[in-house]
Amino acid sequence: MPFSKLTETMLVAPQLSIADVARAADMGVKCIINNRPDGESDDQPAGADLAAAARELGINYTAIPVSHAGFSAPQVEAMRAVLDKEPGPILAFCRSGTRSSFLWALAEAGEGKDVATLHQQASAAGYDLSPIAAMLDMLAGGRA
Repeated sequence: MPFSKLTETMLVAPQLSIADVARAADMGVKCIINNRPDGESDDQPAGADLAAAARELGINYTAIPVSHAGFSAPQVEAMRAVLDKEPGPILAFCRSGTRSSFLWALAEAGEGKDVATLHQQASAAGYDLSPIAAMLDMLAGGRA
C-alpha cells in the first residue's frame, strides 16, 4: 500500500497492516498516528496490535480516532500536539487516508498555515480538502 507524502515529514496512508508498520520503520518513520476507531471494520487489525508492532520497532504510536461523525477541537488539538512533539517523519492512517489528511490540515490551519498551500499539498498526495474548506478557513482566520 502506498504512503502519500503531504510534506517532507508528514505521510498519510489507508489502513496499515503489521507489515506496513515494518515498512514504515524501514523508511525512517518515527511516529504513527492511528485515526481509525477500532472495530470500524471486521478486517482491520486491532490498534493495540499495531501499537505493539510500532513500539517493537522503535516507532512512537498515538491513537486519535476520528469517526465518520466528524472532527472535534480535542482531536485537532491532539493532532497538533503530536505534530509539535514529533520530529518526523510521521505517518497517519485511517481507512482511506482521508480523515488523516483532513485532521493534519485542520491542525496546520489552526497554526496559521496558508490554506491554499494545504490544499495544494493534500491534492499532490491524492486528497481533496474541499469538504473541510470552511473549517480550514475558520481555523486559519482565527490565528490571523
